[in-house]
Amino acid sequence: MSQNIRRRIFLTAVAMLFAVSGVISQELYCNVQVSAQKIQGSNREVFQSMQRDIYEFMNSMVWTDNLFSFSERIECNILINLDEQLSADEFRGTLQVQLRRPVFNTTYESTVLNFVDNNFQFRYVEFQPLEFNPNSHTSNLVSVLAYYAYLLIGMDFDTFSPNGGTPYFQIAEKIITNAQNAPEAGWKPYDGSRNRNRYWLVKNILDSEYSGVRQFVYLYHIRGMDRLESDITRARTEIYESLRQLQEVYRRRPDPFMYYMTIILDAKADEIVNIFSQAFPEEKNRVVQILTEIDPANDSKYQKILTPSG
Repeated sequence: MSQNIRRRIFLTAVAMLFAVSGVISQELYCNVQVSAQKIQGSNREVFQSMQRDIYEFMNSMVWTDNLFSFSERIECNILINLDEQLSADEFRGTLQVQLRRPVFNTTYESTVLNFVDNNFQFRYVEFQPLEFNPNSHTSNLVSVLAYYAYLLIGMDFDTFSPNGGTPYFQIAEKIITNAQNAPEAGWKPYDGSRNRNRYWLVKNILDSEYSGVRQFVYLYHIRGMDRLESDITRARTEIYESLRQLQEVYRRRPDPFMYYMTIILDAKADEIVNIFSQAFPEEKNRVVQILTEIDPANDSKYQKILTPSG
Protein backbone atom coordinates (compact mmCIF):
# COMPACT_ATOMS: atom_id res chain seq x y z
CA MET A 1 0.00 0.00 0.00
CA SER A 2 1.44 3.38 -1.05
CA GLN A 3 2.18 6.17 1.40
CA ASN A 4 -0.43 8.35 -0.30
CA ILE A 5 -3.20 5.76 0.13
CA ARG A 6 -2.26 5.15 3.77
CA ARG A 7 -2.42 8.89 4.38
CA ARG A 8 -5.94 9.10 2.95
CA ILE A 9 -7.14 6.17 5.04
CA PHE A 10 -5.68 7.78 8.17
CA LEU A 11 -7.34 11.15 7.46
CA THR A 12 -10.69 9.49 6.86
CA ALA A 13 -10.43 7.56 10.12
CA VAL A 14 -9.60 10.72 12.05
CA ALA A 15 -12.55 12.57 10.53
CA MET A 16 -14.91 9.72 11.45
CA LEU A 17 -13.60 9.70 15.02
CA PHE A 18 -14.31 13.40 15.49
CA ALA A 19 -17.66 13.08 13.76
CA VAL A 20 -18.85 10.82 16.59
CA SER A 21 -18.53 13.71 19.04
CA GLY A 22 -19.81 16.29 16.55
CA VAL A 23 -16.65 18.39 16.91
CA ILE A 24 -13.85 18.61 14.36
CA SER A 25 -10.64 20.56 14.04
CA GLN A 26 -10.96 21.36 10.35
CA GLU A 27 -12.21 24.87 9.76
CA LEU A 28 -13.02 24.76 6.06
CA TYR A 29 -15.69 23.07 4.02
CA CYS A 30 -14.08 23.83 0.67
CA ASN A 31 -15.44 22.67 -2.65
CA VAL A 32 -12.66 22.31 -5.21
CA GLN A 33 -12.90 22.09 -8.97
CA VAL A 34 -10.00 21.82 -11.42
CA SER A 35 -10.82 22.53 -15.06
CA ALA A 36 -8.26 21.64 -17.72
CA GLN A 37 -10.37 21.88 -20.87
CA LYS A 38 -7.89 24.20 -22.54
CA ILE A 39 -5.07 21.66 -22.19
CA GLN A 40 -5.07 19.05 -24.92
CA GLY A 41 -3.26 15.73 -25.20
CA SER A 42 -2.45 15.28 -21.52
CA ASN A 43 -3.08 12.46 -19.11
CA ARG A 44 -6.51 13.47 -17.80
CA GLU A 45 -6.09 11.42 -14.64
CA VAL A 46 -3.47 13.82 -13.35
CA PHE A 47 -6.10 16.58 -13.19
CA GLN A 48 -8.45 14.33 -11.23
CA SER A 49 -5.62 13.59 -8.80
CA MET A 50 -4.83 17.29 -8.59
CA GLN A 51 -8.42 18.13 -7.71
CA ARG A 52 -8.58 15.37 -5.11
CA ASP A 53 -5.27 16.33 -3.49
CA ILE A 54 -6.19 20.03 -3.31
CA TYR A 55 -9.57 19.12 -1.82
CA GLU A 56 -7.92 16.99 0.86
CA PHE A 57 -5.32 19.64 1.57
CA MET A 58 -7.87 22.41 2.08
CA ASN A 59 -10.31 20.34 4.12
CA SER A 60 -7.96 18.12 6.14
CA MET A 61 -5.48 20.73 7.33
CA VAL A 62 -5.91 22.20 10.81
CA TRP A 63 -5.44 25.90 10.12
CA THR A 64 -6.19 27.38 13.57
CA ASP A 65 -6.49 26.47 17.24
CA ASN A 66 -10.27 26.73 17.11
CA LEU A 67 -12.69 23.82 17.24
CA PHE A 68 -15.58 23.77 14.78
CA SER A 69 -18.65 21.57 14.55
CA PHE A 70 -19.54 20.29 11.10
CA SER A 71 -22.27 22.92 10.77
CA GLU A 72 -19.86 25.71 11.76
CA ARG A 73 -17.27 25.04 9.08
CA ILE A 74 -16.52 27.91 6.74
CA GLU A 75 -18.06 27.21 3.36
CA CYS A 76 -15.97 28.23 0.38
CA ASN A 77 -15.17 27.32 -3.22
CA ILE A 78 -11.95 27.11 -5.18
CA LEU A 79 -12.12 26.91 -8.97
CA ILE A 80 -8.86 26.40 -10.82
CA ASN A 81 -8.90 26.97 -14.57
CA LEU A 82 -5.74 25.67 -16.18
CA ASP A 83 -4.81 27.51 -19.37
CA GLU A 84 -1.42 25.98 -20.18
CA GLN A 85 0.81 23.06 -19.33
CA LEU A 86 4.35 24.41 -19.38
CA SER A 87 6.08 21.09 -18.75
CA ALA A 88 5.25 17.61 -17.47
CA ASP A 89 4.52 18.94 -13.99
CA GLU A 90 4.19 22.73 -14.36
CA PHE A 91 0.93 24.55 -15.06
CA ARG A 92 -0.40 28.06 -15.51
CA GLY A 93 -3.93 29.34 -15.08
CA THR A 94 -6.29 31.23 -12.79
CA LEU A 95 -7.67 30.52 -9.33
CA GLN A 96 -11.08 31.75 -8.24
CA VAL A 97 -11.98 31.83 -4.55
CA GLN A 98 -15.48 32.30 -3.18
CA LEU A 99 -16.59 32.69 0.42
CA ARG A 100 -20.15 32.58 1.72
CA ARG A 101 -21.37 33.43 5.19
CA PRO A 102 -24.70 32.23 6.67
CA VAL A 103 -27.21 34.90 7.64
CA PHE A 104 -28.75 34.52 11.09
CA ASN A 105 -32.10 32.76 11.29
CA THR A 106 -32.33 32.23 7.51
CA THR A 107 -31.18 29.71 4.91
CA TYR A 108 -29.60 32.53 2.90
CA GLU A 109 -25.81 32.72 2.51
CA SER A 110 -24.19 36.07 1.85
CA THR A 111 -21.24 36.24 -0.54
CA VAL A 112 -18.24 37.76 1.21
CA LEU A 113 -15.59 37.13 -1.44
CA ASN A 114 -15.69 36.27 -5.14
CA PHE A 115 -12.22 36.88 -6.48
CA VAL A 116 -10.02 35.68 -9.35
CA ASP A 117 -6.25 35.41 -8.99
CA ASN A 118 -4.74 35.64 -12.48
CA ASN A 119 -1.15 35.02 -11.36
CA PHE A 120 -1.28 31.30 -10.73
CA GLN A 121 1.64 29.18 -11.88
CA PHE A 122 2.71 26.05 -10.04
CA ARG A 123 4.25 22.61 -10.12
CA TYR A 124 2.19 19.54 -9.28
CA VAL A 125 3.61 16.04 -9.08
CA GLU A 126 0.99 13.31 -8.89
CA PHE A 127 1.07 11.26 -5.64
CA GLN A 128 3.47 13.73 -4.02
CA PRO A 129 1.88 14.94 -0.72
CA LEU A 130 1.01 18.61 -0.36
CA GLU A 131 2.72 19.72 2.83
CA PHE A 132 2.58 23.22 4.29
CA ASN A 133 5.41 24.70 6.33
CA PRO A 134 4.44 28.14 7.74
CA ASN A 135 8.11 29.07 8.07
CA SER A 136 9.24 28.53 4.48
CA HIS A 137 8.17 28.62 0.85
CA THR A 138 8.77 25.21 -0.71
CA SER A 139 5.89 24.90 -3.18
CA ASN A 140 4.03 27.67 -4.95
CA LEU A 141 0.89 25.54 -5.12
CA VAL A 142 0.93 24.92 -1.38
CA SER A 143 1.77 28.54 -0.53
CA VAL A 144 -1.04 29.91 -2.69
CA LEU A 145 -3.57 27.48 -1.23
CA ALA A 146 -2.45 28.20 2.36
CA TYR A 147 -2.53 31.95 1.68
CA TYR A 148 -6.14 31.74 0.55
CA ALA A 149 -7.09 29.39 3.39
CA TYR A 150 -5.99 32.00 5.92
CA LEU A 151 -7.50 34.83 3.89
CA LEU A 152 -10.87 33.03 3.83
CA ILE A 153 -10.73 32.25 7.54
CA GLY A 154 -9.74 35.82 8.37
CA MET A 155 -12.52 37.31 6.28
CA ASP A 156 -15.08 34.99 7.83
CA PHE A 157 -13.94 35.90 11.36
CA ASP A 158 -14.10 39.61 10.47
CA THR A 159 -17.84 39.23 9.74
CA PHE A 160 -18.50 38.00 13.29
CA SER A 161 -16.24 40.20 15.43
CA PRO A 162 -14.39 43.51 14.96
CA ASN A 163 -10.99 42.71 13.42
CA GLY A 164 -11.51 39.08 14.40
CA GLY A 165 -9.52 37.87 11.41
CA THR A 166 -6.29 39.70 12.24
CA PRO A 167 -4.29 36.63 13.44
CA TYR A 168 -5.09 34.80 10.21
CA PHE A 169 -4.32 37.76 7.95
CA GLN A 170 -0.97 38.01 9.73
CA ILE A 171 -0.20 34.40 8.85
CA ALA A 172 -1.13 35.16 5.24
CA GLU A 173 1.27 38.08 5.40
CA LYS A 174 4.00 35.75 6.66
CA ILE A 175 3.37 33.43 3.72
CA ILE A 176 3.93 36.45 1.46
CA THR A 177 7.19 37.27 3.23
CA ASN A 178 8.39 33.68 2.81
CA ALA A 179 7.63 33.81 -0.92
CA GLN A 180 9.52 37.01 -1.77
CA ASN A 181 12.24 35.05 -3.56
CA ALA A 182 9.81 32.80 -5.42
CA PRO A 183 10.09 33.00 -9.23
CA GLU A 184 6.30 32.85 -9.66
CA ALA A 185 4.28 36.06 -9.85
CA GLY A 186 1.78 37.41 -7.34
CA TRP A 187 3.89 37.68 -4.20
CA LYS A 188 5.86 40.89 -4.73
CA PRO A 189 4.76 44.54 -4.69
CA TYR A 190 5.50 45.04 -8.38
CA ASP A 191 3.90 41.81 -9.67
CA GLY A 192 0.81 42.23 -11.79
CA SER A 193 -0.87 45.48 -12.76
CA ARG A 194 -2.27 48.37 -10.70
CA ASN A 195 -1.10 46.96 -7.39
CA ARG A 196 -3.56 44.07 -7.66
CA ASN A 197 -2.02 40.87 -6.36
CA ARG A 198 -1.74 38.73 -3.23
CA TYR A 199 0.87 41.05 -1.73
CA TRP A 200 -1.29 44.18 -1.91
CA LEU A 201 -4.49 42.45 -0.87
CA VAL A 202 -3.27 41.41 2.56
CA LYS A 203 -1.29 44.67 2.93
CA ASN A 204 -4.51 46.64 2.39
CA ILE A 205 -6.38 44.49 4.90
CA LEU A 206 -3.80 45.03 7.64
CA ASP A 207 -3.15 48.71 6.86
CA SER A 208 -4.73 50.96 9.50
CA GLU A 209 -5.50 53.50 6.74
CA TYR A 210 -8.16 51.08 5.51
CA SER A 211 -9.46 49.91 8.89
CA GLY A 212 -12.87 51.34 8.00
CA VAL A 213 -13.23 48.69 5.30
CA ARG A 214 -12.93 45.93 7.89
CA GLN A 215 -15.31 47.82 10.16
CA PHE A 216 -17.78 47.85 7.27
CA VAL A 217 -17.45 44.08 6.83
CA TYR A 218 -18.34 43.54 10.50
CA LEU A 219 -21.20 46.05 10.75
CA TYR A 220 -22.73 45.06 7.41
CA HIS A 221 -23.11 41.44 8.50
CA ILE A 222 -23.76 41.65 12.26
CA ARG A 223 -26.03 44.71 12.38
CA GLY A 224 -27.36 44.52 8.86
CA MET A 225 -27.62 41.07 7.27
CA ASP A 226 -28.22 39.23 10.56
CA ARG A 227 -31.24 41.49 11.24
CA LEU A 228 -32.91 41.13 7.85
CA GLU A 229 -35.27 38.42 9.03
CA SER A 230 -36.39 40.16 12.24
CA ASP A 231 -36.44 43.84 11.20
CA ILE A 232 -35.71 44.62 7.56
CA THR A 233 -36.15 48.38 7.96
CA ARG A 234 -33.60 48.53 10.78
CA ALA A 235 -31.31 46.21 8.84
CA ARG A 236 -31.31 48.50 5.80
CA THR A 237 -30.54 51.47 8.03
CA GLU A 238 -27.57 49.66 9.56
CA ILE A 239 -26.27 48.62 6.13
CA TYR A 240 -26.51 52.25 4.99
CA GLU A 241 -24.54 53.32 8.08
CA SER A 242 -21.91 50.68 7.37
CA LEU A 243 -21.55 52.02 3.83
CA ARG A 244 -20.77 55.41 5.33
CA GLN A 245 -17.70 53.76 6.87
CA LEU A 246 -16.48 53.00 3.35
CA GLN A 247 -17.28 56.53 2.24
CA GLU A 248 -15.15 57.95 5.05
CA VAL A 249 -12.21 55.77 4.01
CA TYR A 250 -12.66 56.73 0.37
CA ARG A 251 -12.82 60.46 1.07
CA ARG A 252 -9.84 60.35 3.38
CA ARG A 253 -7.76 58.46 0.85
CA PRO A 254 -9.43 58.24 -2.58
CA ASP A 255 -6.90 55.74 -3.86
CA PRO A 256 -7.66 54.06 -7.20
CA PHE A 257 -5.56 51.15 -5.98
CA MET A 258 -7.78 50.61 -2.92
CA TYR A 259 -7.76 46.91 -3.64
CA TYR A 260 -9.60 45.45 -0.65
CA MET A 261 -12.53 47.85 -0.86
CA THR A 262 -12.92 47.05 -4.56
CA ILE A 263 -12.99 43.31 -3.89
CA ILE A 264 -15.54 43.66 -1.08
CA LEU A 265 -17.86 45.85 -3.16
CA ASP A 266 -17.59 43.52 -6.16
CA ALA A 267 -18.82 40.69 -3.92
CA LYS A 268 -21.61 42.78 -2.38
CA ALA A 269 -22.93 44.88 -5.28
CA ASP A 270 -25.75 42.57 -6.41
CA GLU A 271 -26.80 41.84 -2.84
CA ILE A 272 -26.97 45.53 -1.95
CA VAL A 273 -29.08 46.19 -5.05
CA ASN A 274 -31.53 43.48 -4.00
CA ILE A 275 -31.76 44.77 -0.44
CA PHE A 276 -32.40 48.42 -1.30
CA SER A 277 -34.61 47.93 -4.36
CA GLN A 278 -37.58 47.69 -1.99
CA ALA A 279 -36.48 50.55 0.27
CA PHE A 280 -38.16 53.93 0.69
CA PRO A 281 -37.36 56.47 -2.08
CA GLU A 282 -35.30 58.75 0.17
CA GLU A 283 -33.33 55.76 1.43
CA LYS A 284 -32.69 54.60 -2.14
CA ASN A 285 -31.32 57.98 -3.14
CA ARG A 286 -29.00 58.19 -0.15
CA VAL A 287 -27.49 54.76 -0.64
CA VAL A 288 -27.06 55.17 -4.40
CA GLN A 289 -25.32 58.50 -3.82
CA ILE A 290 -22.74 56.79 -1.61
CA LEU A 291 -22.29 53.76 -3.84
CA THR A 292 -21.78 55.69 -7.06
CA GLU A 293 -19.17 57.81 -5.31
CA ILE A 294 -17.09 54.99 -3.82
CA ASP A 295 -17.68 52.36 -6.51
CA PRO A 296 -18.20 54.03 -9.89
CA ALA A 297 -17.26 50.83 -11.72
CA ASN A 298 -20.56 49.28 -10.62
CA ASP A 299 -22.67 52.41 -11.20
CA SER A 300 -24.94 50.69 -13.75
CA LYS A 301 -25.85 48.05 -11.14
CA TYR A 302 -26.61 50.61 -8.44
CA GLN A 303 -28.87 52.62 -10.74
CA LYS A 304 -31.21 49.61 -10.76
CA ILE A 305 -32.08 50.47 -7.15
CA LEU A 306 -33.84 53.59 -8.41
CA THR A 307 -35.91 51.92 -11.13
CA PRO A 308 -39.62 51.42 -10.34
CA SER A 309 -39.41 47.69 -11.03
CA GLY A 310 -36.63 47.31 -8.43
